[in-house]
Amino acid sequence: MPYVLILLLLLGLFFGPGLWARYTFKRYSTPRKDIPGTGGELARHLLDRFGMQSFQVEVAGTEGDHFDPTSETVRLSQDNYDGTSLTAVAVAAHEVGHAIQHHRGEHKLKLRTRLAQTANSAQKIGAVVILFAPVVALLSRAPSAMALQIILGLGTMLLATIVHLVTLPVEFDASFGKALPILKEGYVQPKDLPKIKRILRAAALTYVAASLSSLLSLGRWIAILRR
Repeated sequence: MPYVLILLLLLGLFFGPGLWARYTFKRYSTPRKDIPGTGGELARHLLDRFGMQSFQVEVAGTEGDHFDPTSETVRLSQDNYDGTSLTAVAVAAHEVGHAIQHHRGEHKLKLRTRLAQTANSAQKIGAVVILFAPVVALLSRAPSAMALQIILGLGTMLLATIVHLVTLPVEFDASFGKALPILKEGYVQPKDLPKIKRILRAAALTYVAASLSSLLSLGRWIAILRR
């Protein structure tokens, strides 16, 4: 019985934040007649308002809602881009929050961008290193070479998890330091603010889910190597 409870706790830890975020987004995704514009229109309006006329707003692909600092583009999922729901409004404001961080040259966002680029490359390299470690050990006939490669590979993959955790303050600033104060200025009704806060919290916590997903991938590699 204790093992079952431990398993359930681990499953809740790994999958809970992502499931809760998706549930929250869906819960408040019903179109509202009292919201005057779409998420895409709000993003465009806010970018212009804060002096970012050259920034773009586009429909996101499979990568989902995000701000791309390289091309200075806010990308929203089709539902949020065209939607007039609380979710569409809150997510659009959250991503514009990242655009504001970038426009103001805030150090935390710059650090996150550099770390994320490094971590993504390192994670790919780590997976390749681990995959070919047995081949190298077989050719070199040195078990220590394989052990070193595995350590290096797992270390680079762990870096991606650390990066996601480090970026949490950036996410919460985009939600509660930028988006929420803006939306309080009359973009949503006061009665909807508790719901907006839940959505903004979910938007920030999507990075917790990504972090835990990275840990889960790392755990799978460790389990494979122990066989």
